[in-house]
Amino acid sequence: MDTRQIEYILKIAEENNITKAAEKLFITQSALNQQLLKLERELGTPLFQRTKNKWCLTDAGRIYVEGAKKMMQIKKDTYNQLYDVSRLRKGLLNIGLCPGRGLDMFTAIYPELHCTMPNLTVRPLEMRVSAQQAAIASGELDVGFQVLSRSDWQKNQYEVLGSEELIAIIPAGHPVAQKAAPPGELLATLDLNELRYEPFVLMDRNSTLRSLCDQIFARSDFQPNVLFESNNTAGIVSLVKSTICCGIVPWYYTRIPSDELACFRLPGHPTWDITVSYPTTGYLSTGAREFIRLASEWWKTIQPDQI
Repeated sequence: MDTRQIEYILKIAEENNITKAAEKLFITQSALNQQLLKLERELGTPLFQRTKNKWCLTDAGRIYVEGAKKMMQIKKDTYNQLYDVSRLRKGLLNIGLCPGRGLDMFTAIYPELHCTMPNLTVRPLEMRVSAQQAAIASGELDVGFQVLSRSDWQKNQYEVLGSEELIAIIPAGHPVAQKAAPPGELLATLDLNELRYEPFVLMDRNSTLRSLCDQIFARSDFQPNVLFESNNTAGIVSLVKSTICCGIVPWYYTRIPSDELACFRLPGHPTWDITVSYPTTGYLSTGAREFIRLASEWWKTIQPDQI
C-alpha cells in the first residue's frame, strides 16, 4: 500500500512549512511541492494557505488531514494484524515514556523485548503525561508509560501496574530531619505543618505531580512558599540536597538512600498510579502487549513491599 503522498501532506501540515517538511522527508523541496500541486489539481482545491514563513491548512486541508490520519492508522493496524497472524513478529512500535524513570524502565526491559521480537522497530519517545495522552488519542503513540492520579485519566485505556507513594524530602541538616527513621527502618510520617514556613521546590504547574502536591498542601491547610518550580523530578532531589529547600517527590527518586536527605511519609500516605495507556480504538499489536507485560514485571521487581 503506497501512502507516500499522504505522508507528504501530513508532514507539511505537521511542520507548517514545506522546506522543513522536505528536510524531514529527505526529499527536495521542489519534489515535495510537485506532489502537493498534483494532489491539489486532482482535488480541485488548495490544501494550504502559503506565506513565506508558515503554511496553514485551508478548510479543505483540514478535512484532508483528518481523513489522512485515519487512513494511516487503518494501514498501521492492518499491517500489525497481518504481522501477528503470520507470526513475523515485526512492525513499528511507538512508545511514550515519562522522563526519568520511563527511560530507566525502557533500558532495563528493551534487551528482552528485542530478544523476543528482533524484527520489531521500536521508537521510544520521552514525553510528559499530557503530551502522551494527546499522542495516544490521536494514534501517534501505540502505548505510553505514565504515572498519574485517577483524576488525570482521560478517555484512553489504562492498565494499572501498581501504585507509588509520594515522599517528603528535606536536607539532612534540617532540624526536623532528626525525626527521620534510622537507615534500614520504615519511614516515619511527618506532618507537613512542621515545614509550613520552609521554602519548597515543586514540579511546574502543568505537571501531574504538581496537581497532586497541591492537593496534599490543601489537606495540610497551608500554601507552600514555592522557591522554585522545576520540570525535572531528579532536579528537585538535587536542589533539596543543596540544603536550600524542601520537596515532595515520588518514592522512586528516594529508593537509593542518601546521607544528604531525610525522607518521610506523608499523612494519609498519598499515592498515584503507575500505568500503561493505549488508544481505546485500534489494534493492540503483539509487540505492544509484550512491552506491557515486561513493564509490569519490571515495576513489580523494584517496588518495595513496605516503605
